[in-house]
Amino acid sequence: MEEVRLLSAIATSDSRNETALTLSKDNKRGLFYFLRRDWQLYFLLLIPLAMALVFKYAPMFGLTLAFKDYKIAKGFWGSEWVGFEVFLDIFAKPDFIKAIRNTLMLNILDLTFSFTMPIVLALLINEIKSVMFKRVNQTLLYLPHFLSWVIIGAIAYQLLSEGSGMINNLIEQLGGDRIPFLQEDTNWLISYLLIGVWQSMGWGTIIYLAAMSGINPELYEAAIVDGAGRWRKMWNVTLPGIRMTIVTLLILSLGHVMGGSFERIIALQNKATTEFTTTIPVLVYRWGIESGNFSRATALGLFQAIIGLILVLIADRIAKKLGEDGLI
Repeated sequence: MEEVRLLSAIATSDSRNETALTLSKDNKRGLFYFLRRDWQLYFLLLIPLAMALVFKYAPMFGLTLAFKDYKIAKGFWGSEWVGFEVFLDIFAKPDFIKAIRNTLMLNILDLTFSFTMPIVLALLINEIKSVMFKRVNQTLLYLPHFLSWVIIGAIAYQLLSEGSGMINNLIEQLGGDRIPFLQEDTNWLISYLLIGVWQSMGWGTIIYLAAMSGINPELYEAAIVDGAGRWRKMWNVTLPGIRMTIVTLLILSLGHVMGGSFERIIALQNKATTEFTTTIPVLVYRWGIESGNFSRATALGLFQAIIGLILVLIADRIAKKLGEDGLI
């Protein structure tokens, strides 16, 4: 037995030495060796890298318009540098303050409801035992994500319009008064939030259900032995199991607090509701495309991006202070 153990130890030692030698040789080999060995993989990698460079990084050169008094007649190079005057100009605009207020309010409310509902929905779907019923419900809930906001806006007006909406027609037939769901500011805000939850909650459950599938089943068995019911298992096993996923998605979502969906506002807005429809993306469109003031629109977009980056970094730092891994 001692000889067998000795031979096993020698074999293990030789194996470790060979592995260390192989790693040492790989470290000494240069970049061209790996390029020549795995050139197919690197070639495939060029496609997403090229797309990122062309569509993400190359347009950043246009951010210099935020520091110029851009005139189309003078061109990009001939326009005069004005430093931070464009930023001081947009900060003094009444529409800027209104856009900041509306953007923060809409996105914080949207984050409160649209971020939490997928978690609740995923917890409920995870408890369904019938596989067929679960698949049918998942398909129906995912469908709105694949519809454009133009289609969703058209459906919303067909259903919620005060004059000829199907829901208002039903309310009137039942003896009630027509409700201006999309023709009054407060009702429009509530409808905006509910439509957003309906559109996004099905798709958001995919990530959480995938995270739940990675939870060790033995934890549920131990909870059952301890006498835990469904609610206790969800609270003490499922939620802690997807906590890291929730924190990561929350950090990423905070980066959009100063942004918002331009298509969603445009699809649902109308002339009767103007109190909450002036947001930063809409203001960028009005100043840049409608008015042709590209310097002002670029400065506002740059301001929005910087604030979003700062919020993500702050949220990441707070998550790390609380013991989570964070993003960076």
